[in-house]
Amino acid sequence: MIEIQNLTIQRGETTTLADVTLRFGQGGITALIGPNGAGKSTLLHAMTGLLPPARGTVTIEGHDMARARAADRARTVALLTQSENVTARLSVRDLVSFGRWPHHQGRPGDADRAMIETALDLFDLSDLAERPIDTLSGGQRQRAFVAMAYAQETPWMLLDEPLAALDPRHARDLMERLHAMSRPGAHARSIVVVLHDLGMAARYADRIVALKDGRLVTSGPRPIALTGRVLTDLFDTGLEVRRVGGTDIVVPV
Repeated sequence: MIEIQNLTIQRGETTTLADVTLRFGQGGITALIGPNGAGKSTLLHAMTGLLPPARGTVTIEGHDMARARAADRARTVALLTQSENVTARLSVRDLVSFGRWPHHQGRPGDADRAMIETALDLFDLSDLAERPIDTLSGGQRQRAFVAMAYAQETPWMLLDEPLAALDPRHARDLMERLHAMSRPGAHARSIVVVLHDLGMAARYADRIVALKDGRLVTSGPRPIALTGRVLTDLFDTGLEVRRVGGTDIVVPV
């Protein structure tokens, strides 16, 4: 369960989030949407406890994230940011293994090695495990970073624009994997993802959180929260949600 109460984040004299209150349970994909500067990445980072609130609280699985120990935060949420930097010759396996650090603290055991192999297999990276990261395609590289977050073995995965710079095929492939992972089962994770691609949000999200100018506009199940009226007001341009072939799509009007 994620519970956010009256959350306000300030950076210097600027308020980047103002009085945000949200609550949603485990399971599925929650998409954070809104125009540039809406506060989406700020909210994601606040969920990890990395941004201390000026007011309000973020509680995840019973942990007050601003006050929780670093070890507890690292076992509760895995955060993948937009600007992950790695050593050029680092292998895929080494990158994914970083996700296990909160568990083994430098002394990996059989359970850690097993989880690394599971993450590599789940993201179709086993054949690439020994390849340097800088030799991968953009889609393969992004899968490796998400696999690292998965290997952290937290109930919640927070992903900041994981589709950025991916072509449509690789973006869809990654969203298919995340969607499958968010369903009940052995590999289940609860996923919160910042998305600029409204088509992906319409197709794959279970819940929508819409932000504008640092304030919550709406939140709720996708069929209720993702409507033409909401999107038009959110982005100040005419948008409509249509059902085509059993799938919702977002089109300009």
